Amino acid sequence: MIGQADVLIFILTIIVTALFTAAVRRELLLADIRDNPIISEHRQKSGTPTMGGFGMLIGVSLMALITFTWNSVSYLQITVFMMFVAGIFGMFDDLLGFKVKEYQKVVKNNGDEPVQIGLLSLQPGEEARIASPKAKKDYAEIVEKEHKLELIDEIPIKSETSEKYKLFTQFILACFLIVPGVLSTSVSGIEIGLLMIPLAIMAIIGSINAVNLIDGMDGLAAGIIAIASIASALYCGVTTGSVASLPFVVIAGASVGFLVLNHYPAKIFMGDTGSYALGTGYMVAALLGDSLIFSIIALAVPIVSVIISLLHRAHIITLPVEPLHHTLNYHGMSEQKIILLYWAVTLIVSVIALFLFGIV
Repeated sequence: MIGQADVLIFILTIIVTALFTAAVRRELLLADIRDNPIISEHRQKSGTPTMGGFGMLIGVSLMALITFTWNSVSYLQITVFMMFVAGIFGMFDDLLGFKVKEYQKVVKNNGDEPVQIGLLSLQPGEEARIASPKAKKDYAEIVEKEHKLELIDEIPIKSETSEKYKLFTQFILACFLIVPGVLSTSVSGIEIGLLMIPLAIMAIIGSINAVNLIDGMDGLAAGIIAIASIASALYCGVTTGSVASLPFVVIAGASVGFLVLNHYPAKIFMGDTGSYALGTGYMVAALLGDSLIFSIIALAVPIVSVIISLLHRAHIITLPVEPLHHTLNYHGMSEQKIILLYWAVTLIVSVIALFLFGIV
């Protein structure tokens, strides 16, 4: 079970992470390292410091150092090491994002009838970004022939590495965990032997991308990881023990500590530095603590969001804006309501899972 020591570490991690995140924010502002969101509804957030994930990394690293004085290298130290390496990978993506690749037009339908542009049917009065090659071609033809679209903005699009390169770097990152004697060869008591290696790699890559995708609104990713980590800590505390629950306790504390400055309206964004670190740390903790199945269930909201985005990219479904939380915002649901909805669903799923696994 979760003991007094775990609660103390949780509270201490919150305090330490909040303080270091504030310090990191100050340095980012001085260095003029700020985000420039491409989503039209979030353009007012331009100028908010990004790469705030360093605050979380400092927080978890300090807690790993403190607990190292109590025992030798444990699951927490391994988890934090993986988080730190992941954060470095994410940092390079963040730095590349400061280079502008192109400027995408934002247009408004000023006509009386819907206008088909790209995969969207733009209703009268609606706005949209001209992003896909088909949309750009349609825009040129519409402007030339009908003059129904008004150009209202041009948004700088960040440079970023290709999806294949990202997956390759994430694969290399996941391989850091494939060290003899570190990973178990069973899942929930079922022996799978060497199959654990590809399973662990896929789980880490999937978790990174799920957390990275969901990190698009103030406090959304940090809140979800905090809730899922607390639930996973409770699960591990009963099934495996405090050694397995401790990484989740620290990750939850770091997420809550970051929320002090990241809640709506956010004063700092975690960037890929933070989302890579959280996604990696969460799944590494699950693999080490033998809570893989439970922790995947607790992370259902980001995972479902990834599936919906993949269906959109495969042209099986069509979203006006990707991912799903931006589509909900596009259709008029406020950011605060979306965040609370996603947090609530994560909490409900986690509580149900705790009951189904006989933890509560």
